[in-house]
Amino acid sequence: MLNEIYNECETKMKGSIEHMQRDFKTLRTGKVTTSVLDNIKIDYYGTATPLDQIGSVIATDATTIVVNPWEKNLLGDVESAIAAANIGVNPTNDGDVIKLFFPAMTVEQRKDSVKQMKGMGENAKVSLRNDRKNANDQIKKLEKDKDITTDESKAGQDTIQKTTDKHSTSIDQILKDKEVEILKV
Repeated sequence: MLNEIYNECETKMKGSIEHMQRDFKTLRTGKVTTSVLDNIKIDYYGTATPLDQIGSVIATDATTIVVNPWEKNLLGDVESAIAAANIGVNPTNDGDVIKLFFPAMTVEQRKDSVKQMKGMGENAKVSLRNDRKNANDQIKKLEKDKDITTDESKAGQDTIQKTTDKHSTSIDQILKDKEVEILKV
């Protein structure tokens, strides 16, 4: 029973870290990536569809992204969706493709990105604490139902705390590495 709780808690905590790292892809760093457009969807025949499913999205260099819809009648929709997303650039429609020219990041923009990143890290830590609380509650319930002894309960809660500490340390290291990456000019 305890091993199931440990495994479930470990899985959820790893998931929290993976979610944080997916969120990082929406942050702007020194080099522009197509993932800044991941959350943008357009109405494609009544369905909210990601940009990369209605055309090619390519980072041609460190500051430019080109969106080339497979159906040219979608250019206007793509352009307005990107403009509405407020990603820090205005789309340029040349009638064939949409180009996004990202200026070099200022120190202030880099600091804003670090601030957003730290917020994402804090959200991940909150998730870890919630996972720890759920696991500890399950262990306490087993103890209350007399399925495990008080000593086993304390040992189980210690194991959960060690797992939480391990993942929290991992988040701190990921945040530190990402901050260096963002602030590097």
